[in-house]
Amino acid sequence: MTGPVHAPDPARVHALVVGVETYDAGTGWDLPGPARDAVRFHRLLRAAGVPGDNIRLHLAPLPPYVPEVPYAPADHATLRRALVRELPAVRGDVLWVWWGGHGVLDRSGQLRLFCADATTEDKLGIDLDSALARYAGDAVPGFADQVWIVDACETFEEALAFREPLPPDALPVGRRSTAHRQTVLRAAGRGRTAANDPVRATGLFSDVLLALLADRTSVLPAPPDAEELFPAVRTRIAALRDAGRTLQYPEIRLRSPERTEILAPVGPGDRERQVSPLLRAVEALLAYPLMSDPTERQTVVATLGPRVTGTLPRHTKARTDATGILNGLRRHHPRALWELFDAVVSVDDDPARKGELASALRELTDSAEGPRTGG
Repeated sequence: MTGPVHAPDPARVHALVVGVETYDAGTGWDLPGPARDAVRFHRLLRAAGVPGDNIRLHLAPLPPYVPEVPYAPADHATLRRALVRELPAVRGDVLWVWWGGHGVLDRSGQLRLFCADATTEDKLGIDLDSALARYAGDAVPGFADQVWIVDACETFEEALAFREPLPPDALPVGRRSTAHRQTVLRAAGRGRTAANDPVRATGLFSDVLLALLADRTSVLPAPPDAEELFPAVRTRIAALRDAGRTLQYPEIRLRSPERTEILAPVGPGDRERQVSPLLRAVEALLAYPLMSDPTERQTVVATLGPRVTGTLPRHTKARTDATGILNGLRRHHPRALWELFDAVVSVDDDPARKGELASALRELTDSAEGPRTGG
């Protein structure tokens, strides 16, 4: 799917730009980066001629960051009103939606994007899939061309061990039509976390995509040629995976009158590779900064007790040590994997890292229950 045949009038281009870094759930949910990435995207659209009044910027910035542009709040009621009431009333040609923040894949496979007023007891969020369905039907008569960009985790809801399942919160959907073209770019991939760089305060996917869009300012604000852009996104994320900085596999979905599909990888160097359960668990464990410090690592491992730790091979290098610990626990003390999980998250309860580690350990445990050879 490509963008409009004719360059759109920037005055008829609109955008909903969301960046949530801080949540009512508390500091454990802090995520430095999405608000800053959202402002960078806002800047790109303005440079492309989109009027400031056409860009709805909703932020929850994490201090001390102070955005240099005016913005609205990113709470559930405000964002739901924008999606259900305000934007559908606009008669524009092109819609850009940019969303950065925490997300989770619920038990029915819908991606929920948490809003700034989400708490651990009341996980307020927007159902992305119902929003896409709404904007593909007659409830939204305008915006024939749409680009949705989402940099959020798609960790399985059950991996986060919520005390209560997420309640249904779908947006109202009108009658389906074939009048809209949607390009949807999702950062993480099913069951995966979307990596964030807290030092540079940016999402890895957002940083890659913003750089690629900045190289294509001559065609903005028209929707990009997805089949030209996405291979470049995948190539750069693949390089970050090879460097051990992320495990995510971005996805692009195309929906138009001519086609509906998930775009396949392009080229032999961009094929999706299967990650072994052990490798995934090692990467999830090493995502915790504490695992890079030998003293902190030893403190966490020591909570397993001498009966367990006495059987584990240890090493001074973090990756070799993590591999030996996880492999030893999988073979000889599988229940202690969850003791290790409890010890790690008691020190660092970041929800994205916690979700990926839980999911990876569950996969590792399942793999240990198959046929074994030797001892």
